[in-house]
Order: sequence, then C-alpha cells, then structure tokens
Amino acid sequence: MLRYTKPTTPSRRARSYLVDKSLYRGEPEKALVSRFPNTGGRNNQGRITARHRGGGHKALYRAVDFKRDKIGIPAKVERLEMDPGRSGLLALICYADGERRYIIAPEGLAVGSMVMSGPQAEVKTGNALPLRFIPEGLMVHNVELMPGRGGRLARSAGAAVQLMAKEGPVAFLKMPSGEVRKVPLDSYATIGQVGNLDWENVRIGSAGRNRWRGWRPFVRGAAMNPVDHPHGGGEGKASAGRPPVSPWGQKAKGLKTRRPQASDKLIVTRRPR
Repeated sequence: MLRYTKPTTPSRRARSYLVDKSLYRGEPEKALVSRFPNTGGRNNQGRITARHRGGGHKALYRAVDFKRDKIGIPAKVERLEMDPGRSGLLALICYADGERRYIIAPEGLAVGSMVMSGPQAEVKTGNALPLRFIPEGLMVHNVELMPGRGGRLARSAGAAVQLMAKEGPVAFLKMPSGEVRKVPLDSYATIGQVGNLDWENVRIGSAGRNRWRGWRPFVRGAAMNPVDHPHGGGEGKASAGRPPVSPWGQKAKGLKTRRPQASDKLIVTRRPR
C-alpha cells in the first residue's frame, strides 16, 4: 500500500512510501547475510564503469535461493521481509529438516503458507516445478534459462512470464517485454507473479532520498562546457544541434549495443520497439 506524506516541504509534497504491516521489522537471518561492499561504480581496476554511483546507506546482501533445489521437502513461510538489494520482497522459509532459506516472495504468499519444489509439487503459488509439469497459460517467475543454473528471468517486483506453449524439448515463454523465448522444459520456474506490485508507483520526491540509495547526481550534458560533453556550450539555453549522445559521442537513443549471444537463436519473437 502506498502512503503519501503531507506537503510540509517541497520534497515531501510528491513523496510516497510503501507500507506493509505484514512485513518483518527485525534483523535478517544472520546465517543468510554477508557484506555488500560499495564499489562506487568502479571495476577491479578502479575505473568508473557505472557513472553516478556511490555513497548510500550500508546494506547486507541476502543470499536468495534461486535454484530451489531441495526437491520434495515441504517448507513453511516464517516471515516476509524487504531486501535493500532488490525491488521484490523476500520470504524466509523453514524446511521440514530445519534448514532456512530466502526465496523471492510471489504475490499472494502469506506467513504460514507451505511451499515445495519438485515435479511432484502441487501447482500453486510459491511452488517450484519444471516447466514440463506446469499447465500452459500460467504466469511464472524466477525461471531458469538452463536447468540447474538457478532462476534468471522475472525476478523483480511485479514481474511474471507466461508459459505460452510446449513443443518437443522446449517451452515458449512470453517475457514482460513482449519477447517470446524458448527455454528447456526441464528448467525450473516458480508459480505466480513476483509481489510488491506497487513498487513502480513509488515517487522518490527528493534528491536526498536518491543519495540514500547510492545514486549520485546526474548533470545534463547541455549544462556542461563543450570540453566536457558534445551537448555543452552555446549562449543561453542552446539545443544540442545533434541527436542525443553520451559524453563520448555514442548515440543515446535507439542504438543497439547488445553483442551477439549464443542464446539469440532461442528468441522466437523480438520485443516490440
């Protein structure tokens, strides 16, 4: 649920928060967290590879079980938590043998629900099954591209993939972008849509709130000098005089930068432009 702040300042006038009273407010499961170092957008050579990153609040990384490889063992949802490293929510589950793991929480999963993974699992929200045992037309998330390598597709808040059809050894999946892709039938997927659907409607409201998240200020190219950006310079508010480009002259809109991949042959229909 979205909560809007009173307009006591210009920044709070447009600010909104997500409020969910069912979420756990305590510390995360200690055995499932590790340090989450701040790289400041630098690679292992100290060079900036992602601009405008740095600062932000300290955070711990939650080890999420994307593989769901405890086959046939039921687990109970103990609590739902927020994760500073992702937009979706996490569910802490406890297996019958006592082991605890984090999984991505789908919409409709509640504390006390039972989940399981494996071919024999029931087709219900939160259970993970191979695609060959999931009925066509259902919405799934956390889908493996290759069996056993862990979920790669549809892991953010509100994301879901539709199982369109099955043919031979592959399943046809429709991505949130509209792309249709082939995936092996033995790949695991979790039933349901990732929860926290209102995440996309949150309004940051202030520059400071972005800094808490590790985002440093963006400066428009047109506000720079010619030595710093192709759009810079000019008297008054000058237009760039050319299509939008990056500081290094690469086109910023419409230019395809994705290198050819071995998996390109698995794409049946490209996403619409």
